[in-house]
Amino acid sequence: MKVFTTGQVAQICKVAPRTVSKWFDSGRLKGYRIPGSQDRRIPRENLIKFLKEHGMPLGELENETLAKVLVVAQDEVLVDGLKRELSGEKSFRVAAAASGFDAGIQAESFHPDCIIVDFSIGPPDAVQICQNLRRSGEFKDVIIIALLPDDGNSMSFDRSSINETFKKPFDPSLLAERLRTLIGTKKELV
Repeated sequence: MKVFTTGQVAQICKVAPRTVSKWFDSGRLKGYRIPGSQDRRIPRENLIKFLKEHGMPLGELENETLAKVLVVAQDEVLVDGLKRELSGEKSFRVAAAASGFDAGIQAESFHPDCIIVDFSIGPPDAVQICQNLRRSGEFKDVIIIALLPDDGNSMSFDRSSINETFKKPFDPSLLAERLRTLIGTKKELV
């Protein structure tokens, strides 16, 4: 469990340390005192809850609390459906890429927790995207989900770089629920 001092909380909230002490002493910001000392400590979960309840920006904690999903697809209806389903929740941020090149650029700047690759862009390209991402040390722990067309043909390819597959058409809310489970084990979504 990560904990913060009042000084660290003050930096995150961009307020004076005395203000944080007042929040703590009034009971609005939950935490504990170090035994034998007046020093206060605020657990990460309590700070995030406090910031959300008061509509304050999460600052540097935002990356820890948001699940970032990159969708690699050319089907705008699919991308919009996933964005609508995932962006409706405050714990997801969604970005999209239409090609392997664009996916690489987006992945570098967006730092996703999960990458969804639509195999409708072409199975060889999709497999190459997945393998390239997995080879990069920066993305070795990223969850990769393949969206496979349900056209009756069985696709044979190396699935070692993919964590999960979904057959199209699928229910976006079902995929969102699966993402909550997969990412939630990696990252605590408060």
